[in-house]
Amino acid sequence: MRMPILNKDMTLCISLAGRPSNIGTRFHNFLYDELGLNFIYKAFTTDDIEGAIRGVRALGIRGCSVSMPFKEAVIPLVDTIEESAAAIESVNTIVNDDGRLTASNTDYEAVAQLIATHGLDPAGSVAVRGSGGMAKAVVAAFRGAGFDDLTVVARNEQAGAALADKYGYAHTTDDPAPGSSILVNVTPLGMRGADEDALSFDPGQIAAADVVFDVVAFPADTPLIRAAREAGKPVITGAEVIALQAARQFERYTGVSITPDQVARASEFSRAE
Repeated sequence: MRMPILNKDMTLCISLAGRPSNIGTRFHNFLYDELGLNFIYKAFTTDDIEGAIRGVRALGIRGCSVSMPFKEAVIPLVDTIEESAAAIESVNTIVNDDGRLTASNTDYEAVAQLIATHGLDPAGSVAVRGSGGMAKAVVAAFRGAGFDDLTVVARNEQAGAALADKYGYAHTTDDPAPGSSILVNVTPLGMRGADEDALSFDPGQIAAADVVFDVVAFPADTPLIRAAREAGKPVITGAEVIALQAARQFERYTGVSITPDQVARASEFSRAE
């Protein structure tokens, strides 16, 4: 039975991001409506992450999705950090149980699942561009899947080296020569906004790759993904990542399991312009 809109007993879930989009909002609210759950989801940005997390606790906000650039900044602000977040020192999900905040990372879970379902070969070489919170999830997932040959490509030498060293990988601040079999973009390059026209790997690198993976979710059809498709390369998109991680968040917030069909339909609805 569908619940009335905006009633006093409605449970609120939110997202905190530097560049909020409608994707998570539409994904979660689509399923709340379809399943008759008395929940509502709203996206926010903030320049006071400590104040925002205090608000989550004080107002009884049930769930909080965390995106760039807050994935690491929220760590000291929660009560419990699950292994999925502690291992990579990056949070993307907070669940509030009566004022006690528990942090986890469903990005890691989503990337690990995609590596498996797309059948990526652990013998392949990987170039990961980026060194932030999402890059930590990606690199950890590749290590967990048994990949030994990976290079972190990051302008921030200190952050890139720290991430690579943690998992026994190489790092560089320079653009690598073509040859990596798997290219992964984990930067804002290609994201809607100031960087939307930027190509995160050059055409030579794309031509030499076997698979191209861009975690940018909005738009899913980034310059990198378009270039890879034009070159005939298999792709993994940010739309796939965000759908899987959002599904896991949804289940944590509501306690309701959802089917792959529901995930697919919510994802399609979330991307509708």
